[in-house]
Amino acid sequence: MPVATVPGFDKVAFEPEALPAVSVVADAPGSWAGDLLAVAVTEEDLNSSGGDDKDADKVVSIKSDALASLDKQLQGALSELLSGGDFEGKQSSASRALRLGQSAAAGPRYVALLGLGKGEALAKPASERYGANPYQAAGAALAKLAKAEKVASAGLALLSAPQGADAQQEAAKRLAAGALAGCYESLRFKSKAKAPKLAALHLMGLGGSQQQLEAGLQAGAGLAAGNLMTRYLVEAPPNVCTPSHLADAAAHIAALAPERLSLQVLDADACAKLGMGCYLGVAEASMEPPAFIHLTYKPQGEAKKKARERWRVAIVGKGLTFDSGGYNLKAGPGSMIELMKFDMGGAAATLGAARILAATQPEGVEVHFIIASCENMVHGKGLRPGDVLKSAHGKTVEVNNTDAEGRLTLADALWYAQEKAGVAAIVDIATLTGACIIALGGEVAGMFTPSDAMAAGLCAASNAAGEKLWRMPMEASYAEQLKSSVADMKNTGGRAGGSITAALFLKEFIKEGVEWAHLDIAGPVWDEKASLPTGYGAALLAQWATEQGA
Repeated sequence: MPVATVPGFDKVAFEPEALPAVSVVADAPGSWAGDLLAVAVTEEDLNSSGGDDKDADKVVSIKSDALASLDKQLQGALSELLSGGDFEGKQSSASRALRLGQSAAAGPRYVALLGLGKGEALAKPASERYGANPYQAAGAALAKLAKAEKVASAGLALLSAPQGADAQQEAAKRLAAGALAGCYESLRFKSKAKAPKLAALHLMGLGGSQQQLEAGLQAGAGLAAGNLMTRYLVEAPPNVCTPSHLADAAAHIAALAPERLSLQVLDADACAKLGMGCYLGVAEASMEPPAFIHLTYKPQGEAKKKARERWRVAIVGKGLTFDSGGYNLKAGPGSMIELMKFDMGGAAATLGAARILAATQPEGVEVHFIIASCENMVHGKGLRPGDVLKSAHGKTVEVNNTDAEGRLTLADALWYAQEKAGVAAIVDIATLTGACIIALGGEVAGMFTPSDAMAAGLCAASNAAGEKLWRMPMEASYAEQLKSSVADMKNTGGRAGGSITAALFLKEFIKEGVEWAHLDIAGPVWDEKASLPTGYGAALLAQWATEQGA
């Protein structure tokens, strides 16, 4: 019976076609000419008192001389912003925008305050800071204000420059990354979407040399591009973001840096010749053809190959573009079937990391980005509970739950990374288990690895990227739950400790001597309140990969 073609979308962008131009300017904040001036302050720049009980009003006033001087230039506007007592300089916070009643040519039309948090946190090395970078959070807050006020130009001023050239460059990088990623809006699938007005972002008070600051801005733009691409991919509905769409996204990235990136996409026949029975078993029920994506980044030069053992690494992302659950259908309250377009969040983060590397082009490391992409659907010829699949590794798996399909696709992808790409270290990233959401909530990803060195490296990368990660136990005794009477193993254990048994399943496909970590990002991939993707994982993975070449 012929299937009617549903009218769709001719061309869907993989990343924003235009973003505001970010630059460092030498203007004094008080005389900067533009639409919105945002002044970034620490908690120590302000005095705060009162508000300890419900009858007492909180009083916030200016403490620092630098802020008082700027307030005078702005005719008391900053004091007026503080008069309500609801802005105290806390990280990620922003005051309202106050209209100054002058044209942009004569100075800022609006002024606002942004919070950097405690001053001591600004001096912490990035690898030691847990959670969002204060400068990156301030950049994001500025973008949000600019959207709310519908301005075309915005300026962000620091009261004092960070100490040291490296810190100044890092601040420029993080401010740019936060501001540009903060420009994200979900507009591609709306019939009457208005293009954002913001066209220019000016940064003031950073100190340092222009050359170093420009390098920081470029690196920040690369981070933002990776975050935005990740969000665009996760945001796209499953009738748009198919396995073929992910392959096209990989081709888009490869075309950005053809001298550094190369792409190979294997179809079902090629995967069958490699013996990928677990992956193809999941893909079998879908009318969408699977796409096994292998995107390779090679650095300029090969000097570090002999000097380092881990110069070739892999990032493996789960790429289920829609997960119905199969015959173990996702049904009933809490099944989240309507959100199962985000089950390719690991693949999106993998491609987002590749997008960052296309921009930053780190030295000394070769990175293989691998995605076994498909859908998990229901069909008469599809995977059944009780089926036994044979993996490319050779292990056989009894499928006792078709809704635990991601680990099956990852099993063959992990084999490919080791046997065909020849990597020495692997990070796989997946929206793998609801159990990890229950354990860690919506802001923290779970990390599972038997390697202390991998754990330390990923935690440092997590801190530097501002994407939260927490190491979870790999209780060896729980592997008993995966034993099968008819095959080498089952694909799920019991309900308790489900994220741990999922990680233990994947560990069975890792060769001795290969370092490996599994990241379960089922929680932080999606902002439940905004009902939009976060872009989680791209920056973390890119940071980790870059460090392998350092």
